[in-house]
Amino acid sequence: MSRVARRMRQTDRNHPWLLDSAVALGVVLLFCVPDLVHGGRPPDAAAGVPRPPVAEVLALQAALVLPLLWRRRAPSATFTVVTAVFLFQWSLGVWLRADVALMVALYSLALHGRLRHLPWACAVMAGAMALVAVRLAAAVSVGDAMFVLFSAATAALALGLVVRIRRAQLAGLRDHAARLEIERDQRSKLAAAAERTRVAREMHDIVGHNLSVIITLADGGAYAAKVTPHRGAQALELIGDTGRQALGELRRMLGVLREQADAPQLSPQPGVADIDALCRRIRAAGPDVVYRTTGEVDALDAGVQLTVYRIAQEALTNALKHAGAGTRIQLAVALRGRQLCIQVVDTGPPPGTLPPVPGDGEGHGLAGMRERAALYSGSVTAGPRPGGGWTARAVLDLTPLPETPADARLLPDARLLPDTASLADTASLPDTPEGVS
Repeated sequence: MSRVARRMRQTDRNHPWLLDSAVALGVVLLFCVPDLVHGGRPPDAAAGVPRPPVAEVLALQAALVLPLLWRRRAPSATFTVVTAVFLFQWSLGVWLRADVALMVALYSLALHGRLRHLPWACAVMAGAMALVAVRLAAAVSVGDAMFVLFSAATAALALGLVVRIRRAQLAGLRDHAARLEIERDQRSKLAAAAERTRVAREMHDIVGHNLSVIITLADGGAYAAKVTPHRGAQALELIGDTGRQALGELRRMLGVLREQADAPQLSPQPGVADIDALCRRIRAAGPDVVYRTTGEVDALDAGVQLTVYRIAQEALTNALKHAGAGTRIQLAVALRGRQLCIQVVDTGPPPGTLPPVPGDGEGHGLAGMRERAALYSGSVTAGPRPGGGWTARAVLDLTPLPETPADARLLPDARLLPDTASLADTASLPDTPEGVS
């Protein structure tokens, strides 16, 4: 039955005139033919009811049935024409079974017409039914006739409204399903784009940092091999360690990407505890790195610790890349209340060395730092500092979003860390043992 119904709907969409013609033909066969037999008089009518000519019956039947061919395209006009013929017919005292066309027209108006036309249509219908009840008073009591006629009209009106509401509900469900499908595709595309961005950011952090360290070690090892060969061998060992670490991180990432969608996230991910090892690798490449922390940064959740590590890694890599192996770097991570600040300050290239060639833009490193900070409603500022060198500063807001309105968020507090101006002459800093925190 479902397949038959779908085929009928498809046929009706392709050839709408077929259904209208079928309805008109059904009215003719079921109601017009008996009218010709009975001659337009009620079966139990009084003898005084005249018998109209066959030609008059045929004309009235045609006037009642033919408008039904336009019942869906012009329901209001169809109802108006059929009602006018119906009233004219009963004014002549003619009773026809084809009057059921008025019920079909009312049903079509309720189903396909404008709802604001229904009140006047119901009023006209009530007047027409009252006229019929009065004309049949000789054969049926007015009360009985009114009850039957109004019941039939109410049934036609209710059926049309029920079918209309049901179709509207089905159309709404189909539209909702289509929107859900579109939203699902959009969510899939957005998730894929976000995953590509995340993977690109992780690859940049892993490959960019480790390659910068390897290149610096290789340059230093090539120079040291001519002067102190044992330092060249040490540089080669550090290059091997750094390369193996980068290869391990890449294997973990690529292994997770090959897993199914429910695979766990990259594990283990670096955190604040791994910054010491990061500083040691940077020191091995030449720069003097001083690292200190303030507050219980080890108690931060894994996501925040990964953000801190990546921001510090990117800032240290940029300092090594642009300031060279002879620079001095201060890395500070401070937690005060719900604010976390990461600051990296370098002294720039040593005196007497050529300054780095300025690039044509910020590159992806600083943009990646800002994206990571934005996850915690933070900000990143970077730029040259007085006296030479470069400062990169990131401030993260760790206040839970559902508990704090957006306009109450704390602004970056300059008191979290010493002002960068106090580092104007980092050459005067005392030598700090390696790995001091």
